[in-house]
Amino acid sequence: MKSHAWLIPAVLLATGAAPAQTLSGEALVKALRQGGYVIVMRHTSSPREAPAKQSANADNVNIERQLDEVGRVTAIALGRALRELKIPVGSVLSSPTYRALETVRYAQLGNPHADPELGDNGQSMQGRTAPQAAWLQKRVTQFPTGTNTIIVTHFPNMTGAFPKLAAGVEDGEALVFGSDGKGGAALVARIKIEEWSAMRG
Repeated sequence: MKSHAWLIPAVLLATGAAPAQTLSGEALVKALRQGGYVIVMRHTSSPREAPAKQSANADNVNIERQLDEVGRVTAIALGRALRELKIPVGSVLSSPTYRALETVRYAQLGNPHADPELGDNGQSMQGRTAPQAAWLQKRVTQFPTGTNTIIVTHFPNMTGAFPKLAAGVEDGEALVFGSDGKGGAALVARIKIEEWSAMRG
């Protein structure tokens, strides 16, 4: 399967600046290897309802939603692809929800920093707030040097912060933000979870 890393024209978060270049294929891999990007992704596949107590994972003590088999497999494949492509991962920020932290764990992304601003406020799909959206909009303008930041959060938070850019974002799908050169951020790629494994450098 050939990766097409579904792209849309770069749309700036800051108004008035020139668009950043969209990236795909080998150019995208090469850019990510150099670091300096913020990757915002939705946690991988999870049933919409929390499991029954008897079927919950042993460490899911609060009986929250957890990943299903597809979510676990795709998270593992994501982590493997990042390592095989030699894409450096620096800071990992995550929603404190079980399913988001589980995504990080299966992908073996390292120890995440759980930020309440990335959470669902205990309300699953209805948990976003305006301050959370503003926090995420600001966070994607903080670009690392030599590594890439990965942020794992939820559909409502992504669409709240980036209504047009994140429209229809699927389980595990990622928005890749780069600098617009003027202190803001621009979307340079949108990558479905299954596309990471098909990417080549």
